[in-house]
Amino acid sequence: MVRVTVIQQIYMRIKALVFPLLIVGLFLVEEASAQPYSYLALGDSYTIGEKVSPDHRWPVLLADALNKLGYSFSDPEIIATTGWTTQDLKAGIEKADIDPVYSLVTLLIGVNNQYRGYDIEIFKREFEQLLKRAIELTGSRPDHLLVLSIPDYGVTPFAEEKNPPKISREIHQYNAIKKSITQQYGVSFVDITPISKKAADDSTLLAGDQLHPSGEMYHMWVDKALPVLISQIKKWDSQTD
Repeated sequence: MVRVTVIQQIYMRIKALVFPLLIVGLFLVEEASAQPYSYLALGDSYTIGEKVSPDHRWPVLLADALNKLGYSFSDPEIIATTGWTTQDLKAGIEKADIDPVYSLVTLLIGVNNQYRGYDIEIFKREFEQLLKRAIELTGSRPDHLLVLSIPDYGVTPFAEEKNPPKISREIHQYNAIKKSITQQYGVSFVDITPISKKAADDSTLLAGDQLHPSGEMYHMWVDKALPVLISQIKKWDSQTD
């Protein structure tokens, strides 16, 4: 007969208690590592996707493209409304029930400041405030933020009688300000304005209102942004190794 000593009994009891805890711990670690990247998209009509279906909004297309490439992103949370200026977006962020930190934040704002003829110096100040707030929402990680330029709606049929050259000139000035401030904070800036100009010769790039982009144009924006974003994601992964 095999005798079990007191020490052996204690060992077996401890093992019976600890082993399941180790299994649970490993499971929790696995679950944590499998959590998808969170994504917050900030903006106006171009971000909410005015006149296109929800699945053709550019933030939705971006998350979908990243997931198809093997990156795990959750559905984007969107804080955006057609007609919003920089001031409106600031207020919208403060009113929204959002998480304190996101893996990715994108920012596209400014066209309505230009459209309403607001002082460009006010835009400059408010855009910088928004940029700083967006960086905070990434957990103060500038390489987790992506800023897009303002599309040039001066080429659209909607703008035909609204002085298209003036619109294009002012959009260029706004984008120069955005790019300068964005780069000062070490944030990536993606210039999708040249893509928007293609609508002058291709009506399929516009939605039914002949002003906002179609899903086809939003796909082109995603293609432009993807290489920049993938480069950033690789840095995120290396930072957590």
